[in-house]
Amino acid sequence: MWEETSAVDKYCASPTGESFEPGRQRQVCTRYKRKGKRHRRQTGGATRTVMAFDSLPSRVVLLYDEWLKLADPRTENWPLMASPIAQTLIVIAYIYFVTTLGPRLMENRKPFDLKNAMVVYNFSIVGFSIYMIYEYLMSGWANGYSYGCDLVDYSSNPLAVRMAWTCWLYYFSKFIEMLDTIFFVLRKKTSQVTFLHVFHHSIMPFTWWFGVKFSAGGMGTFHAMLNCCVHVLMYSYYAVCAMGPAYQKYLWWKKYMTTIQLVQFVMVTVHIGQFVFMKDCPYKFPVLLYIVGLYGLIFLVLFLNFWYHAYTKGKRLPKVAQKSKALQNGNGVHHSNGVAKEATNGIFDGTTNKVANCFHHGNGIHKKEK
Repeated sequence: MWEETSAVDKYCASPTGESFEPGRQRQVCTRYKRKGKRHRRQTGGATRTVMAFDSLPSRVVLLYDEWLKLADPRTENWPLMASPIAQTLIVIAYIYFVTTLGPRLMENRKPFDLKNAMVVYNFSIVGFSIYMIYEYLMSGWANGYSYGCDLVDYSSNPLAVRMAWTCWLYYFSKFIEMLDTIFFVLRKKTSQVTFLHVFHHSIMPFTWWFGVKFSAGGMGTFHAMLNCCVHVLMYSYYAVCAMGPAYQKYLWWKKYMTTIQLVQFVMVTVHIGQFVFMKDCPYKFPVLLYIVGLYGLIFLVLFLNFWYHAYTKGKRLPKVAQKSKALQNGNGVHHSNGVAKEATNGIFDGTTNKVANCFHHGNGIHKKEK
């Protein structure tokens, strides 16, 4: 190929008088030059395309390196913080087990009796949550924070490092809480493993990895402290439920659980929302605040929808009140199909509660157990 090209080049480069067929030489060389221009245009575009694809990984690596330069150096060597690869593998394994492998393994097996394990687990989460609340308060929220424009302290000040470590503990707790779903699978409560539940437990480690990596402190941690407060109540409830019917008399406060969680999301949305109206709040990574605000707003809407259907429309009212409401409507039934349905993740389905009226949760939205 190269010898042929070289010969043609020499042929066209030779003076016309040296050729035995001057007319033929001009014709061949003109055609060759036109073909060469088209070839160069085509190969030039291909070369640029290949170069673009070749440089894409390099650009991603460079962008990642530049991006990591902005990370908090204090958390760099903490467990799971070097890169998101380890937690990605954990999340993938979690999703695979609770959606595919676990149900397949349990298909022909009896449900595990995990009563004692669940009591220990739930009370352990309660204790861990109380400890994190204390640390959040002592490292900022009761020790200098204004509940307004509270910036992240990236210094090596012991109080600032204490806040960053508390953020890491909260991040790590998201992996522990994956046991919620694993207990569902092992007890064959597969109806509890909804998309929203799995999505919540899968996405939280990622959002908090970024939080600890870039913004471990400041006003972006208020929702974490508040969530720990709610977890103390929620997991206490689940622990007492797991202890059996003899302890149900101590759960008189269960009717306030939905209200407590609704208040939580209102407070998170309002607190983060004030950032939008602040004229001078140089928060280093505001995108993290927007993510927290969006997350709080989404669950606020979900809970308001649940509240509306459960209480305003009477679907979770006491049976006497439901019958009275139904008679007033003149139809004598609670729903169009005549079946009183329980609430699951704010969506009403046919699941009924058969064990001591206790229910477990999915991402903070209560779910009735079969």
